[in-house]
Amino acid sequence: MSQSNSSDNTFWGHLEVFRWVIIRSLLVLTAVAIGAFCFKDFLFNGLVLAPMRQDFITYRGLCWLASATGMPDLCPDISQVELININLASQFFIHMEMAGVVALVVTFPYLITELWLFVKPALYQKERGAAVSAVVSFVLLFFAGVAVSYFIIFPLTLNFLGNYQVSEAVANQISLNSYISSFLSLMFMMGVVFEMPVVAYFFARIGVLKSSLLKHYRKIAIVVIMILAAVITPSGDAFTMMMVVVPLMLLYELSTGVVRRVESRRADRE
Repeated sequence: MSQSNSSDNTFWGHLEVFRWVIIRSLLVLTAVAIGAFCFKDFLFNGLVLAPMRQDFITYRGLCWLASATGMPDLCPDISQVELININLASQFFIHMEMAGVVALVVTFPYLITELWLFVKPALYQKERGAAVSAVVSFVLLFFAGVAVSYFIIFPLTLNFLGNYQVSEAVANQISLNSYISSFLSLMFMMGVVFEMPVVAYFFARIGVLKSSLLKHYRKIAIVVIMILAAVITPSGDAFTMMMVVVPLMLLYELSTGVVRRVESRRADRE
């Protein structure tokens, strides 16, 4: 058999394997999405709309802190925030959308595993270890960002914007579409922001980013993070802002440590 025919067979063989990876992934994703769609009460009342309830864990914690410190303003009051639907088909399509999003989140480890098993044979042993570490870090940091958004940033934002009024004559009735859009946007945005150490690692590996640079611009980074926290949580109190600033600063310091470690390993090899 000629080298050309061997290459063609290898190409089509890999394509066939990848086709089955896609098929299995879609089947699992569809099955989980259907399951999530069927458990509508848990999906919305237990998860998506939970920050609308006064007994949400974040609000209970802040109210306890308000009572312990004698600072009643720390205790959120979400009871006046009301959701409405103004489009005929919105609730059905939002139900489908959230079932798909939850399915994607739940099956993400499986989808990554399928992709890893496909590309693993093409990697050297040393590359496999680095790839596993990068993927695991990516997944864990993304979910950490989503958790911070779900339990801290989104509830605080909802409390502030949901109760904010330019006049008592204008009541707040938030549309379901607006709520879901803000919910998903903040989750995704914080998930991406939490990838800072992974991005720093890759930039350090190619020599673009140095730990000395991150140290030099630390003060500027603090100002940028404060501005970002003010945008994410537009409430005026310092406590709310610090709940966003602290994890972002920890991410910055973690990124600095990651870059320093990459530089140390490079120096040892040289």
